[in-house]
Amino acid sequence: MNLLFSKFLNLNPEKQDRILNAALKEFAQKGYQNASTNEIVKEAGISKGLLFHYFNNKKDLYLFLYNHFMGIVMGEILAKVDWSEKDIFNRYRQIAILKFDLFQKYPEVFNFIKSIYTENAPDVKKEIDQKNKELLNYGYKDLFGDIDLSKFKEGLDIEKTVNIIFWAMEGFAYRQQDKALASNLDQTYLEEVMEEMDGYCEILRTAFYK
Repeated sequence: MNLLFSKFLNLNPEKQDRILNAALKEFAQKGYQNASTNEIVKEAGISKGLLFHYFNNKKDLYLFLYNHFMGIVMGEILAKVDWSEKDIFNRYRQIAILKFDLFQKYPEVFNFIKSIYTENAPDVKKEIDQKNKELLNYGYKDLFGDIDLSKFKEGLDIEKTVNIIFWAMEGFAYRQQDKALASNLDQTYLEEVMEEMDGYCEILRTAFYK
C-alpha cells in the first residue's frame, strides 16, 4: 500500500495534510459518487494533474483515505491506551481523548469514517464492505476482548450489553463532533466534553454494573 502511494507520502507534512483534509471533507459531505476531485484540488490548493500524480483516480484516493485513517486511529489506540485498565468505561475514556487529538488535526476524519458505513457506490462498495467486516471483528476482539466482566450484573447478555455501550458512546462522540466543527477546540472544551461523557457513563454503569 505505502509503495503505491510513496510519492504522496514523501511530500512535506503540511502539504499532505492540506490534501488529506480537503479529500476528507469532500467525501464526508458528499459521498463517493458525488464527490468532486475539482473541489478537492481547489480546497487543497493544488492542480488536478498533481492530485492524479499521487493517486491514479478518485477510487484510489478514497480507498487510500480509508486505509490511512483507519490505520492511524487503530495505531494510536493500540500504542497509547493503558491496557492494564480493564473497566470498559475507563478504557472508552482514554480512546475518546485520543480521538479528540486526531480530530483537532483532521476535523472531518470521523465524519468520513461514519459515511463509509452507508456508502453504496458500486465502484467501492465491495472493498469497503470487506474492510468494514474485518475491522469490526478486529476492533471488538482487540479493544474490548479483555475487559473485566465480573463488574457486570448477573444474567446480562454480555455481547449485547457491550454493543449497547458501544452504540451509546459512539453516538455521543458523533454528536459532539458536529458541535466541535463550529467550536473553538481547546483544553476547556475537551474538559467540558469529558465531563458530559462521564455523566452518560455513570448512567450506563448504574444500569449494567453490580
